[in-house]
Amino acid sequence: MEVEEAPGYGQFEVKFIGKSIIKAINPLPGPHILTLSNLDLLSGRFPVTYFYFYSKPFHVSNFIPIVDILKTSLAQTLNYYYPFAGRIIPNPNTGEPEIVCDNKGALLVEAQANIRLKELNFYNLNQCLQQGKLVNLTPDFPLQIQLTHYTCGGISITFTFDHALGDASAFGNFLVSWSEITQKKKMSCIPDHRRNLRARFPPTYHPSLDQTFVKCTIEEIINMPTTKIRLKRLYHIDASSIERLQKLACINGYKRTKIEAFSAYVWKVMVSAIDECHSKCKMGWLVDGRGRMCGDENSMSNYIGNVLSVAFAEASLIELKQNSISDIANNVHEAISKVTNQDHFQDLIDWIECHRPGLMLSRIVLGQGGPALVLSSGRRFPVAEVDFGLGSPVLGTVCSTIERIGVAYLNQRPSARGDGSWTISAILWPELAAALESDTIFQPMSAGHLQL
Repeated sequence: MEVEEAPGYGQFEVKFIGKSIIKAINPLPGPHILTLSNLDLLSGRFPVTYFYFYSKPFHVSNFIPIVDILKTSLAQTLNYYYPFAGRIIPNPNTGEPEIVCDNKGALLVEAQANIRLKELNFYNLNQCLQQGKLVNLTPDFPLQIQLTHYTCGGISITFTFDHALGDASAFGNFLVSWSEITQKKKMSCIPDHRRNLRARFPPTYHPSLDQTFVKCTIEEIINMPTTKIRLKRLYHIDASSIERLQKLACINGYKRTKIEAFSAYVWKVMVSAIDECHSKCKMGWLVDGRGRMCGDENSMSNYIGNVLSVAFAEASLIELKQNSISDIANNVHEAISKVTNQDHFQDLIDWIECHRPGLMLSRIVLGQGGPALVLSSGRRFPVAEVDFGLGSPVLGTVCSTIERIGVAYLNQRPSARGDGSWTISAILWPELAAALESDTIFQPMSAGHLQL
């Protein structure tokens, strides 16, 4: 693989040393077709990649046994998460994707890096992703894992899922189950693969959904118009900064969450990064419907699939410049509140039913409607819990390998430090990256933040 120079960092080269297809030890008796739910069709089929880095010093001679342990425990985990070892193919009649649970297997790739873990450029994710160094995708496998060994004995594990398999909650359950099985612990989640989120008869929905979502094809998703949203960055945010923003958001007496306060700050900063030809901009928030569909979050906590919607709000640049963090946080709260209820999710399921067959996406995700940013909060996403016998990770985060995207993204995850700080994975246009980095809140991720 070609060597790449990174100023301030060592030359980063990766050599692939092994490739294995891991199948469930006790597969289903025969091929089984799992029909996607309506909300699965809203996923867009994007690949989703999670990065975990482990610094515990292992000798190189210990690397092979670790790989063997992970292969064995993955095969056991796929007994419970059997769709993850299947294939995603179009239905011959409708063209909609469906999962063929035939135990074709998950792909596990082994690699060797030529640098120490602390020499990796954690801030510039484009370098990590370039030329498939830490994520080398093969389209035939919905689940792909890459184990990379560093000269210091550190290890990184990247997991890439097809979004049709599920959302962050589903993938988090999978990772925790796999780590529990590796450590020979009792599984805390028995996965539910029924995908039983069905439309009403007759389906009915609020007309505002026509303005938020749109039917599209996989070709339209792949061939989104080229934008400047290409910078993939990783940031650290101190707990003190988050607390300070929350105090500013609550200054008028309203109780606002940390995410609402953070959103208000980002939205206000975003104004300075928007071309003057635009008078308005949008912000969106991914919302998990598990606690909204049944009124009890625990009742769907083991549901494997997609249960996501998106809330969005629009504001004028003048309004965002003039308003306080508290005022903007009120607008954020109001926008999110509109979708955090059962009626919205049932309406969305019905809207999709009325537009099938095919895939659907939020209009702002497709880049329709001017400059926009979407925030995803993963406050309950597992980080320290993803322990495969290597110790807890020093970093757990998410990123995307897609090259074309119509909207900027911020993905929030709790820091592995467990001190209330956050890790933010971002996909940005250059002016927005510069605006966010002009303050001290968004700190470019470094080995120092990870205590390497």
